[in-house]
Amino acid sequence: MRVHVTGNVCIDTTFRLDRLPEAGETRNAVSHVDGLGGKGANQAVAAARTGAPVTLWAAIGRDENGAWIRQALAGEIDSSRLTEFDLPTDRSTVAVDAIGENIILSGVSCALAFDPLAQTDILNAIEPGDVLVMQGNLAGAVTDACLRAARGEGLTTILNASPLAADVQPALENVDFVIVNEGEARAISGSPEPANAAARIVEFGARCVIVTLGSRGCLLLTGVDATPVYIDAPKVVATDTSGAGDVLCGVFAGCLAKGTSPEEALRIAVEASALAVTRTGTLSSCPTADELSDLIKTSETEHV
Repeated sequence: MRVHVTGNVCIDTTFRLDRLPEAGETRNAVSHVDGLGGKGANQAVAAARTGAPVTLWAAIGRDENGAWIRQALAGEIDSSRLTEFDLPTDRSTVAVDAIGENIILSGVSCALAFDPLAQTDILNAIEPGDVLVMQGNLAGAVTDACLRAARGEGLTTILNASPLAADVQPALENVDFVIVNEGEARAISGSPEPANAAARIVEFGARCVIVTLGSRGCLLLTGVDATPVYIDAPKVVATDTSGAGDVLCGVFAGCLAKGTSPEEALRIAVEASALAVTRTGTLSSCPTADELSDLIKTSETEHV
């Protein structure tokens, strides 16, 4: 089964600071670096490193940054489906403090102009049993239409509902797995308690919900009457948390596409995410294919 990640790709500029600035404050960074990023690209690469076949459906500009992105993705995933626009390639600015917390600002002109159903041949490329992964970077109506079309074609659908558009409730009736952090779960459900929030999100139409809990791991709820399953995260010293959620989502999707059960796929994804936070950068923090292979083999041995 193939993973189709439909989302965004951008240039990330990461600034490392002793602490994050307050409103109106200017601070000098200890260092800064450009790299490949975007939740779509991050998740696609993470999924591909599990050994699953992956296609990224995203948009770039017809500029030097777009050409750099295409080259950077070569060898990682199938990037032949990138759509080019006469717009500046999307860019994010990531600020990371001394304990690994971050804030992110993004320019998303290409992502907001991108409509895979209208502008690509994705419907001819997907097959029943494939996995579709989406995030919140495309226009809401486009995301809803893609999820609905994928469900109609027999795909397993995953929505990482991040970033959340202000005052917009995502449509969840065509989503098999919603992946959200605690803040996003609270915003969607109105409940501050993760298990209750997950239950409310299932009531809204999602088949299953994953709520990530940072250093505490995550919970998985597989239905209205199911008992939440809590998965602990390994104890690590966090350096940069900015890529952790994308690693978890991508590794989960890749393992799922390879036939791993949802609970086992999530255990592997939590381990991979914990490894990612010990490193700097977004995509650069993602475990390698060899590291993920070792995590998968270890998990299979421990939970056989």
